[in-house]
Amino acid sequence: MEFSSKLLENAVDEVSQLPGIGKRTALRLVLHLLKQPTEQTQKLAHSLQQMREEINFCRNCHNISDTQLCEICANPNREESIVCVVEDIRDVMAIENTSQFKGHYHVLGGKISPMDGIGPSDLNIPSLVEKVKNGTVRELIFALSSTMEGDTTNFYIFKQIEDTEVITTTIARGISVGDELEYADEVTLGRSILHRIPFEASLKSP
Repeated sequence: MEFSSKLLENAVDEVSQLPGIGKRTALRLVLHLLKQPTEQTQKLAHSLQQMREEINFCRNCHNISDTQLCEICANPNREESIVCVVEDIRDVMAIENTSQFKGHYHVLGGKISPMDGIGPSDLNIPSLVEKVKNGTVRELIFALSSTMEGDTTNFYIFKQIEDTEVITTTIARGISVGDELEYADEVTLGRSILHRIPFEASLKSP
């Protein structure tokens, strides 16, 4: 792709680094921004810079937040003894959109994947285990995607806490095996949360 401007080329190169954005799409987006008022582009640049520099991760659940404690953990109407374990912020948003879950979350920040060099120590698992062993959790809901990596992560956490009295459940398999949680429709995901099953029972499923 030939560019008449090095500045334009640099902008397209940066935008094309985003997931799912190729060079042609990046060029279309950059040219669109170029046509907008200067103030519009400056607002976009400022919001991105501000997000990158000022955003926090909740000290309790590792969710993305503007403050040290996210709105969910700070809400006294949420049930803190029921914790839903998810991979990342997108899963929190997906479950929240169902309006079916009133507990807390714990964001792992990924899944165990030896092929990708991701082990238990690379995730927010120790803080979850500590939370359970401190006796503040009554039920732990595994809500990771139904993939080999997700099941491996669920099982690893389960083995870490199996000597505690915490109840471990997993979302019902209304979510197809191999599906990513964020792409599930809200009705199916909501029902999966409501009809969760004991995690040990899921280990015996074919």
